[in-house]
Formats: sequence, structure tokens, C-alpha cells
Amino acid sequence: MSEERPTSDASEAADDARVFDADAWSTACAEDLEAEKTRRRTQYGPPAGSAAEELRKLVDAVADKLSGIQSPLLGAVAGPAAQQVVRQVVQQAKNAVEPVIERNPEVFDHLAAAGGELLAAYRSAVQAQETRWTAGDPDKGDDAGPGERIDLD
Repeated sequence: MSEERPTSDASEAADDARVFDADAWSTACAEDLEAEKTRRRTQYGPPAGSAAEELRKLVDAVADKLSGIQSPLLGAVAGPAAQQVVRQVVQQAKNAVEPVIERNPEVFDHLAAAGGELLAAYRSAVQAQETRWTAGDPDKGDDAGPGERIDLD
């Protein structure tokens, strides 16, 4: 007989080749994904973090701006004292916000998603209304209301 059955060593080698191919595929996919992430980071900058991280960045940016403001209204004498008061208020606000962000980071993600949904609903309503406003009956002209058309000629 010319056909030979593979020995157990041959079938084990085939299984090893399949496992090696699966590992090669997952490795290639991971490399491609990492290359795409690097390309996007280069093109668009770092990706946005979670809503909690973004809120923390916002609080820090506002705190930095408020701390750096020089108030001409208070004059040169009250300036340093007012600056110190502003710094204390900013620090107290940061101290109040930080624990909330730490305990509930997923809440901010949900709030951001809800805000996006509200914006989409508002946009849909506005677009629908604009469509009704702009879609007049061409035979009647702009006169779509209950009033009577008056000829001024």
C-alpha cells in the first residue's frame, strides 16, 4: 500500500504547527494594532482619557488659570493677599472634587455618555424642525399659515 498513515509524531508536529500559526497570527495582530495606535497618536495626539481623568485635567487647568490671575481691581496692596485667598479657594475646591472623582470615576463616564445622548436628541429635534420650516409647499409659496395673502400691487 502506497498510502501511509501518519505516525503519532507527525500528528503532534502538525498540532504544534497549528499552535505556532495561531501564536504567529495573534502576534501579528497585536503588532498591527500597536502600529495603528502609534500612527493615530502621532496624527491626532494622545487619546482622551476617561471622563473622570478629563474632569481632573479641567479642574487643574482652571486652578492654574485662577491662581495666575493678577487682579487690577484690588490694587498693589491687596494683590498678594487676594492672590493667597484665590489659591486657598482653588485648593479647597480641588480637595473637594478629587475624592468624588476617585470614588466614582464611572459616574463621570455615564454622565458624559448621557450628555452625548442629550445632545444627539437635541440635534435630531432641531434638524426635524428645520426640515419642516424649510419644506414649504411650492404652489403656495411661503404662505403656509392660516392667514390670508394680501396683494400689495
